[in-house]
Amino acid sequence: MVFSSSLLENAVNEFAKLPGIGKKTALRLVLHLIKQDANEVTYFSDTIAKMREEIKFCSRCHNISDTQLCNICSNPSRKQELICVVENIRDVIAIESTQQFNGLYHVLGGIISPLDGIGPEQLNLDSLIHRISKENTTEIIFALNPNIQGDTTVYYISKKLKGIPVKITTIARGIAFGGELEYADEMTLAKSISNRIPVEHYINDNN
Repeated sequence: MVFSSSLLENAVNEFAKLPGIGKKTALRLVLHLIKQDANEVTYFSDTIAKMREEIKFCSRCHNISDTQLCNICSNPSRKQELICVVENIRDVIAIESTQQFNGLYHVLGGIISPLDGIGPEQLNLDSLIHRISKENTTEIIFALNPNIQGDTTVYYISKKLKGIPVKITTIARGIAFGGELEYADEMTLAKSISNRIPVEHYINDNN
């Protein structure tokens, strides 16, 4: 791809660094911005810069937030005793879109995957165990992607929680094994949450 302007080329290269964006798509986006009013483009770039500089992570659940506590954790109408454990923030958005869950979340920031060099120490596990032991948590719902890495993470955390009086469940297998939550339709995901099963049954069925 040959460019007549280094400014254009640099902008395309930056857009192409985004996930799922190739050079052709990046060029289309940049050319679109060039056609826009200069003030609109300035507002666009300022919004992205401000988001990156000021964005916070909830001190309780690690969700994206504008303040120390996210709007979910600080909402008194949510069931404070119910925690849904997810891999990432996209999964929080997916579950919230179903409007079928009214508890809290805990974002692990990944799942255990030795082949990728991700172990328990890289995840937000200590804060989860601390929450469960200090808060009046009655149930933990694992809503992790149904694959080997997700199953390994569920098993590991379940072992760490042994002896703590809390009900441990996982979403039902409405999500196909090997699938990802963010790509599941809202009805399937909602049914998986409402039809959750005890983790010990799930582990026994898969071993």
